[in-house]
Amino acid sequence: TGNHTAPAWPALLLLAAGALLAFAPVVAGLPLAAYLSVGALLLGGIALLPRAVALLLRALRPWAVRNALAQLAIERARRTPGLAAVAVGGVVASLALAIALTVMVTSFRGSMVQWLDTVLPAPLYVRGAAADGQAAFSEHFLQQASRLPGMERIEGLRSVSLQPDAARPAVALIARPMARGADQVLPLIAPALPVPRGQVAVYASEAAAELWGAVPSSNLPPFLESFRALAHDQQAPPALYFVAGVWRDYAHQSGALVMASDDLAALSGERGANDLALWPAPGADVAELRAALTQLAQSESGPTAAGGLEFASAGEIRARSLRIFDRSFAVTYWLQALAIGIGLFGVAASFSAQVLARRKEFGLLAHLGLTRAQILAVVAGEGAAWTGVGAVAGLLLGVAVSLVLVLVVNPQSFHWTMELRLPLARLLALCAAVVLAGTATAWLAGRAAAGRDAVLAVKEDW
Repeated sequence: TGNHTAPAWPALLLLAAGALLAFAPVVAGLPLAAYLSVGALLLGGIALLPRAVALLLRALRPWAVRNALAQLAIERARRTPGLAAVAVGGVVASLALAIALTVMVTSFRGSMVQWLDTVLPAPLYVRGAAADGQAAFSEHFLQQASRLPGMERIEGLRSVSLQPDAARPAVALIARPMARGADQVLPLIAPALPVPRGQVAVYASEAAAELWGAVPSSNLPPFLESFRALAHDQQAPPALYFVAGVWRDYAHQSGALVMASDDLAALSGERGANDLALWPAPGADVAELRAALTQLAQSESGPTAAGGLEFASAGEIRARSLRIFDRSFAVTYWLQALAIGIGLFGVAASFSAQVLARRKEFGLLAHLGLTRAQILAVVAGEGAAWTGVGAVAGLLLGVAVSLVLVLVVNPQSFHWTMELRLPLARLLALCAAVVLAGTATAWLAGRAAAGRDAVLAVKEDW
């Protein structure tokens, strides 16, 4: 076969196209260019495999000089880079996608954990049943609850739906105490801007910024009519609001706005809440505190309202959210294993065809004094070399594809971002498993061709 490899420029052109397509905008609301970018990166990487095989195996030649079997395996693989590319191309593609999905899921999960830690600062939360648009807990209830024995602090969270456009999904307006500072209350993606004098600070989620133009320093023109409708005198002035920051939100895909509770109370004239964040006093009995809140709700609104209280600790909400997340993405791990298995099946088929065609070669090696175990070691060494190159290529391509998925596809598809996280130990373990499986596959494929029939095959030429 020789050292001939195809020219590199088509592969490099595909890689360059993949990199450029990653910066293209959405098409009809879909990240079509990003999907094309992933395809171009995979095709370009696989097209470069013959050259990658040749370069890496050439670098390994000095290491194999002292071992005849290793030198034989590496030289054979080095002189047939095209065969190696065909054999491990499927493994490279499947491993790259598996690594990309692993990085994406890990990044999403880690970002969600960080988000939950920020938006759930209190140890205990209470949700009340209420009609649409109505507060479940009155201002009087909040005042009474703050005086309960064992209650250190209580904060009310108010949520209202805004419908600037009847043809589009509603946007959530969330009011919460902001005395601790927006950077402590919300997972801002950048430091908050100073609010001009006389204007009300509003913090937009990434989806609200993307879908409604609620970018920093804007005055929220799409929402002015909605705010005016909330005002108790129906005369909310225009250009009163100022987007002071954008925050990461995984709960409201259609967008959410956050303002201080005092600002919403000044606008609407009421200080009710839908949810309560509770900080029990040190050493307080949480069960007694729950019972006291239930009794207070019953005295305020009757048994039906008291029966609608839902209590949950921050740990319970966090565990439930992550359990749902893991269940939702569990199928991706099976798909990754299936894809890699299909790629290894291609390696097995390629090696089986090659070793059957190399029976005379194995027979000659046996006549030269190599044992069956040594011949199988040569075949396994070739498999290790080939799948090793494939694992390195798959790792590099997988990281490149994961950058597109995390930094381009997710923001364009769901209008939220996440922190990139590379689980190096897991990725290296995945690559090592592929190399071991490929080596074992090559060894098993060579067993049938390295037996007595290989020795007899040499006599056919005598």
